[in-house]
Parts: sequence; C-alpha cells; structure tokens
Amino acid sequence: MKRNVFYISDGTAITAEALGHAVLSQFNIEPEFHTIPFVDNDSKAMDVCHKIDTAYTQTGVKPIVFYSIVSPEIKNLINNSQGLCLDVVQSLIAPLQQELNISPVASAKRRPYGLTENNMIKYDARIAAIDYTLAHDDGISLRNLELAQVILLGVSRAGKTPTSLYLALQFGVYAVNYPFVSDDMNNLKIPPAILPYKNKLFGLTIDPERLSAIRQERKGNSNYASLRQCRMEVSEVEALYRKLQIPYLNTTNYSVEEITARLMETMSLQRQR
Repeated sequence: MKRNVFYISDGTAITAEALGHAVLSQFNIEPEFHTIPFVDNDSKAMDVCHKIDTAYTQTGVKPIVFYSIVSPEIKNLINNSQGLCLDVVQSLIAPLQQELNISPVASAKRRPYGLTENNMIKYDARIAAIDYTLAHDDGISLRNLELAQVILLGVSRAGKTPTSLYLALQFGVYAVNYPFVSDDMNNLKIPPAILPYKNKLFGLTIDPERLSAIRQERKGNSNYASLRQCRMEVSEVEALYRKLQIPYLNTTNYSVEEITARLMETMSLQRQR
C-alpha cells in the first residue's frame, strides 16, 4: 500500500521524523516521504496545506501528516488540510501533564532536552546545515560551494534530495545535490562551477527498471519514464562516474538511512552531535 507521508515542524522536523518513522515501521505500507521544516508562519502553513491537499487529490488517499508545531493558529491550518494529521508532541504531553500535574510552557524557541549553552553551538550548526542544503537542492544554486561537505550527483529520481536532506537533518552535513537531466546526455559533463570541488563529489545511481517505475508514478507513459530513456541516462551517468573516478552507490535496494551511512563512511564525514 502506497501512502504520502508528511513530516512538518516549526523547527527542524527531526522529532516528527524520528517518531513517525518508528510508528510507520509497524505497518506494511510503501511511504513516500515529504519533510518540511521551519513552518513558522501562516503563509508557509498554507503552502504545506496545498501540498497535502494536492497529494490527496492526485491519489484519492489521505496523506499521513506527523507534525510538531507550537502555534495554535498554524496547528489549525494544518488540521484543516485533507490529511490524517497527528500532533506527535501533544500526544505525549497530555498524559505527562496529567501525571506530573504541571502545565507545559509552549514556546516556538524550544531547546532540545539536555542541550547546554556550550553544545547549543553544535545544534545551531546543524540548523545552519539544513538551511544550506535546502538552498542548494536540485541545482537551485551553485554558490558558496566551498562550504559544501558533499555534492551529490545523479539522474532525476535517483534519491538525491531525500539523501541530502537526511544528511543535513540527522548529521549536520552541508550537502548540495545536482541533477543530470535528459538534455545533458548528449554532452554529459560536470558543470564548471562544481568541477573544482571534485573531491567532494559523490554519485547516486539506480537500476533502470526501478527508476522507470518511480518515474511512471510521476509522469506515466512519457519518454522521461520509459525504460529505454532510463537505461540510457543511467548508463551515461555511470560511465561519467567511472571516467572521473567519482565514488558512487546504487540506491535501488537501500533505505535513505543506509545510503547516508555508506556515503558518510566513503567520504569520511563526521556527524554534528
């Protein structure tokens, strides 16, 4: 069973992701994850609701929404969407409030439990990594590449965006991802802005059959999703990786957690704790 799953927060969304993953692991479904951090105003909330409602319209099945948000107004907006909306923090606060007989103090500036003033610096660094990664998703920007710790390459739908976001969210890694599109295939090369950072490059690839199936869900019966096109793109990109000696990983049989673990080992990246 396939299901859209949204993780939404007015912070990093790490809490919503962690609890959501733990719960969903108990059910036999095929989730398509959408992580949206820093939803801290009405405009962002309305944009998120539009994405949830669009997913519902396209599939006819309610998306599952795990959220961690303080503002009652933003909560109401999310709850009025067409998703099954689950407040992951409130579900734990209510029984604790009853047991402790203490009212919680809601604050949008929540400090993660156990962090001191000294290691808040590292926590802030992880948030900065998320900001950087979002700004460099899918080739949006090739500025400030000297700050990147890894630059992910790959064809469309090979897993670059979820991997780069997971690296930032969970490990505080400054990640850039750059897509190779069909128009690149006649003269496939690394963009000049990226080439000076060859030591930061890591390639993702995927079995053409799996890639075609994923693309069919997006653009069915299109050349973009055809097995022939997928085979050609994967073949060209893997040839480029080998030619330039870029380390790469076939993502077909790996979860995003496994992909990031292998990537971090290969690139000798350290987690921000």
